[in-house]
This record gives sequence, C-alpha cells and structure tokens, in this order.
Amino acid sequence: MSKKGEVKLKKVLAGLPNYSKYCSKAKAYLQDNGIEVIENETGAPLSKEQLKQMIKDVDAAIAGVEVYDAEIMDAAPKLKVISRFGVGVDNFDLEEARKRGIICTNCPGINSTSVAEHTVMLMLNLLRECPQLNQETKEGNWRRLMVTELSGKTVGLLGFGAVARKTAKMLKGFSCRILAYDKFPNEEIAREIGVEMMSLEEVVKQSDIISVHVPAMDETYHFVNKDMIASCKDGVYLINTSRGTNVDEKAVYDALESGKLGGFGSDVFENEPVTKDYPLFKFRNYICTPHTAAESYENYAETGMRTAKAILHVLNGGTEPWNKLV
Repeated sequence: MSKKGEVKLKKVLAGLPNYSKYCSKAKAYLQDNGIEVIENETGAPLSKEQLKQMIKDVDAAIAGVEVYDAEIMDAAPKLKVISRFGVGVDNFDLEEARKRGIICTNCPGINSTSVAEHTVMLMLNLLRECPQLNQETKEGNWRRLMVTELSGKTVGLLGFGAVARKTAKMLKGFSCRILAYDKFPNEEIAREIGVEMMSLEEVVKQSDIISVHVPAMDETYHFVNKDMIASCKDGVYLINTSRGTNVDEKAVYDALESGKLGGFGSDVFENEPVTKDYPLFKFRNYICTPHTAAESYENYAETGMRTAKAILHVLNGGTEPWNKLV
C-alpha cells in the first residue's frame, strides 16, 4: 500500500522489447504524466508465463506480438486498456476484452511507409536475387545473373488498406500496372492512385507479382491456398508482409517445388519464430525476414507516441479514443 498522502502511480507495461531505446519520447511523455513504465527487458517477445507475471498489477499495456487472451486478462484485474503497437490485433481476444470493459486500440496507417518499402524490397530481391548474389560474391563466386525487371510488371494487391495503397504509390515509380482486390473497395482512392480495382479472380489471373495485404481474420485464414495458386500465371511471384496465417505454407511449398511459383518473399510465418528446419528454407527462390517490415526508427517514434496518448486518454477517463477498435 502507498504511504498516507502519497499518490500511487498508474502502471503501464511495455510488452515489446527495446521500448526505452526506440520509444524514449513516448516513455518520457508517460512518465511526465504520472505513469510508471514497466518494460520488457528480455530482448524478445514475452512468453505467456512471463506476461502473466509482469501484468499482475498494471493498469494498461502497450502490446507487441504477445497474446492477450482470457488467461492473461484473468491475471490482470486492474487492466483498463491494451494499445497495440501496430495495426494487426489477431493477438487480442477482442470479445473477451469487451466483456471485461477493457478498451483495445491500435495504430492504423502509421507503419504503412515502412511496410510498403519492405514489400517493394522483397519484390526487387526476388527478381534480382540480391541476397544470393551478395553471399556468393563474398564467397568468391563471380556469378553474372540475367534478371527480370520490376518495371512494367503487373502487380496484384490482395487487400487495399494503408500499406497496399502506399505500396501502389511506390510501384508507380517503376511504371507498374497495379491491380487490387478488396472486400470493401475504395474506388475513389484507387482512381487517384491509378489502381484498377477488380475481382479477386481477375487480380490473381492477370498478375505477374501478387502481394498480400489482408488482415488476419477467420475468413482470411489460408486466403492464399493451393486453389488460388493454381489459378495464377505460371512463374508468378508471391509476397506476404501481412500475417503468416493468410498464406498456406504447404501450398507454397508445393508450388515452389513444382515451379508454379517463381519465388516467394515473406516477412511473416504461420508460427513464429521459425527454427532452422523450416521447410521453405530449402528453396533458393524463397526470401524471408523475421517479421521486421515495420521496424523503422520513424515508425517506432510515431507509434510510440500514438499508443502512449491512447493509454493516457483512457486512464484519464476517456472511453472513446480516436483509434478505438469496435
């Protein structure tokens, strides 16, 4: 218990690693407003047991990729708000949070530049085999490679949210023809950017490169599957910077094995982290990164402040933050 006359600080758990290092302004902002910040100092995402121990006495949480389910909420009786440090909230049990009156927020749009740059980077690396050539050259192998240019290719975007739109704008600089499918298409924005909105079937059938940008939901589980891949052009390139569960990795394995896919570039996996025996590692035309597309200094600084402000808003009595999930 606090001493008589002493104001007890509200506590916020920063679940993502390196919070002080990359979100120093956000941390200072919380502290200046009477918040005690408890940090994940493990250098890695928190396990369920670690999270249960750290969240016992906190009023709010800044969530990385750790899972917030009923078991975790049971361990946090004071919890009032969970603010996702990013966009995807597939690691939140939103229904359970609603039952308990816990407000959940996210940060749509902020990481779009970083993820879009990463998406285009994966496209270029697949087409030009930059990682392979880098390693081979360092090993003394002078392999001169003929490549396929990104310029002029037809790129299909599955989903047309903030990241896909930013990707489309970047691809315009490569003179790409850009197609997009979205369950709720925004034709006006598509026209402004120069994107052709089409049915899912047409986007898949016409694209030289397909990039996945749908959210992780029950209805998008294995959104890219063997049937979809079968209807693609032979040699199509596939990119996934959304969520690992959106792509059936077994179907991708078979398509890389048969040559149906020209290559696969991904920042995400169905189960993370992966181990060195991950089946797709056998393919030279598979390029991956460890879920780092949004890891930029600029994104962390801006997202850090957005999550801090959302948390402070709720702890000060606000019930409808600007980025509340409904």
